[in-house]
Amino acid sequence: MKYATWLCFLTQRYSPSSRWLLALLMLVAVSPANTADCGPEATCKINGGEYYLRVPPGDGPHPVMIWFHGHGGSGESVHKNGALVKTFYNTGYALLAPNGFRRSNGTRSFSAFDGSPRDDVAFTFAVLDDAADRANLDLDRVMVSGFSAGGSMAWLLACEAGERLTGMVSIAGALRRPNSTDCAGLAGVPIMQVHGFTDATVPLEGRGIRNWHQGSVWDSLEYARRANGCRSNPDNIVVEEVYRKRVWDKSCANAPVRLDLHDGRHGIPSGWGPRAKAFLEAAN
Repeated sequence: MKYATWLCFLTQRYSPSSRWLLALLMLVAVSPANTADCGPEATCKINGGEYYLRVPPGDGPHPVMIWFHGHGGSGESVHKNGALVKTFYNTGYALLAPNGFRRSNGTRSFSAFDGSPRDDVAFTFAVLDDAADRANLDLDRVMVSGFSAGGSMAWLLACEAGERLTGMVSIAGALRRPNSTDCAGLAGVPIMQVHGFTDATVPLEGRGIRNWHQGSVWDSLEYARRANGCRSNPDNIVVEEVYRKRVWDKSCANAPVRLDLHDGRHGIPSGWGPRAKAFLEAAN
């Protein structure tokens, strides 16, 4: 029964002396943490934009996975990602999916470079704070990931505010240029890059697009190694059936860095979820 219907019912069913108490109880029952019109299928609205939130059963506090969608996507589509739901939500993580800035043509995206129309780093943490008011979230266990433009946004968030994160996994994204950040925020943040060897949309070396640059995976990893005190050459190289791993861990003073390459093109590869979760949890 809708809240307005309940109020009408209260005014007809109960005496004036009882109505105020029952109305108060109804207000508690529809508090933001329990509201049904904000969740995985309905936007949670704040100043500057919207986001989607999916909170697992139980009292919490729940660790958080922030996921940035790719160009033209939406936060709603994130909650239909089977790997995210199965690997993270089903094991107790809250999923937090901001909407990218809506351009004049209606397309949503995360620009993730200097001169972006919205400060997406500030917006993301405003989203996180709002979600923490709605649900019991563990703000000491906040991880971030994303695909393509969302992967680039994950890099930017970790570079600028890594002290609020416990790990970052970028899929087919890299730190874009121009960016004034020196990525000092990466110090102490476990970093994992998942990328296709034949990716031509976000090539490993990056590519120029109009007045900005897609960014180089190699440059991004160098930022991560430098911030975490890792040597330049990997501590371990592992060739698997699908992935080829380059791992910096033993030589790192602060946190591990890892590159998982697969033979595919620009996309989200099969099996990335369990690998990312194992990496993040082992590093924390």
